[in-house]
Amino acid sequence: MTALRSAVPTLLLALLAVAAGGPRAQSAEALTLDAPLGDGPVYHVTIDGMIDNALAAYVDRALSDAAADSAAVVVFRIDTFGGLLDAADEIRKAILSSPVPTVAVIDRNAASAGALIAYANDKIVFVPGASMGAATAVNQTGEYAPEKIQSYTRGLMRATAEATGRDPQIAEAMVDETIAVPGVSEEGELLTVSSDEALRLGIADAVLPSVDAVVDALGAESNRQEDHAATRAERVLRFLGSPVMASLLLMMMMGGLYFEIQTPGVGFAGAVALVGAALFFAPHYLLGLVESWEIALFAVGVGLLLVEVFVTPGFGVFGVGGLVLTLGALLIALVPNVGFDFPTNGEIARATTTLAGALVLLVLFAISLGRMLPRSERFNRLVLAPDLSAASGYTSSDTLADLVGLSGTAVTSLRPSGTAEIDGRRVDVVSEGPFVSSGARVEVVRSRGAVVVVREVS
Repeated sequence: MTALRSAVPTLLLALLAVAAGGPRAQSAEALTLDAPLGDGPVYHVTIDGMIDNALAAYVDRALSDAAADSAAVVVFRIDTFGGLLDAADEIRKAILSSPVPTVAVIDRNAASAGALIAYANDKIVFVPGASMGAATAVNQTGEYAPEKIQSYTRGLMRATAEATGRDPQIAEAMVDETIAVPGVSEEGELLTVSSDEALRLGIADAVLPSVDAVVDALGAESNRQEDHAATRAERVLRFLGSPVMASLLLMMMMGGLYFEIQTPGVGFAGAVALVGAALFFAPHYLLGLVESWEIALFAVGVGLLLVEVFVTPGFGVFGVGGLVLTLGALLIALVPNVGFDFPTNGEIARATTTLAGALVLLVLFAISLGRMLPRSERFNRLVLAPDLSAASGYTSSDTLADLVGLSGTAVTSLRPSGTAEIDGRRVDVVSEGPFVSSGARVEVVRSRGAVVVVREVS
């Protein structure tokens, strides 16, 4: 009896250990690729921050490098709250078409566009405490995008889940709040799953503590580990190509161009506009987001504006045409078009919002400068003082106030203006009363600046 009583705690501890270790052991055993793992390197690629077009270009390069290096597997470490839908779709397609097997490790977050990218991988692994879901499309203000875009996003999630052998309805529930998942989310709630829920629903193939544990579970710990990273140039391009920087560079470019047109010659404002244009177009062109004809269109528009200012002053055909071409080129540069094939899934509306936002910021910035600069002591050293009154000692010409009360002789007839000799000086004068004949005696009655008023003395 005593032996049985002492064995009970031991049995309970053993059962708890099995219960705690059971799911992880099953998860690790289930983490096997469809094809035998080769002896090539294991490529580690990080997808974090905002999902944008620069990141899509980097992921595409990473997959190409992995294929060229005959990699055994590509392990994506994903930690993102989402980003641009078109960029996520590019990454999704690149992963689905990759000849190298891929594994997504959800390290903390795979929200919105990150969930779409994760679903494209052959295997999905969660770290404890990670979450994934809430993939509905939103606009720039955080509100739900129109139904047309929502329908397209639902279709992307379904198609991606079907392509990787997962339940398409669960994937669609991350976009469509009308789909309920029993035990996880009710109708009216977007699906977001934790690591244990993802494993139970068949979204995750394993729950493992780290990326190293994923490599061990794959049996690739003896393979060469290749930490693939973005180059410095790609990081700079990603920074300059972000929507926030694009808006600031647009404001910098248009503001510099506006102030340059307002002032003659080529100066600081023109240099600012040139730098802004280079920083805006160069990254987008190198990333394949802007084509050469779009840059040429912008250059033609600026040229027409300069012709309007310096050759045919006014605001006519050249000015209107230049303005339309310049703004049109900037708008097209923000749209991910291929040649003359433009998207129809709301990207034009997004680009228009970005351009309009830059214009609004430019107007607010100009108004703020107009109010702040005149009060700046340093700025006032560069321009004339605003107070140039006579009381402050400033005059536009020599005054003749000292002649008031003196008499002289009219040299010419005053009809009513003419010349008089007063105090030995010839002065241009104006008669206060009737015409005065030459040779008549006159007296200075007042002086206003350079105007001397006289009247005939009887």
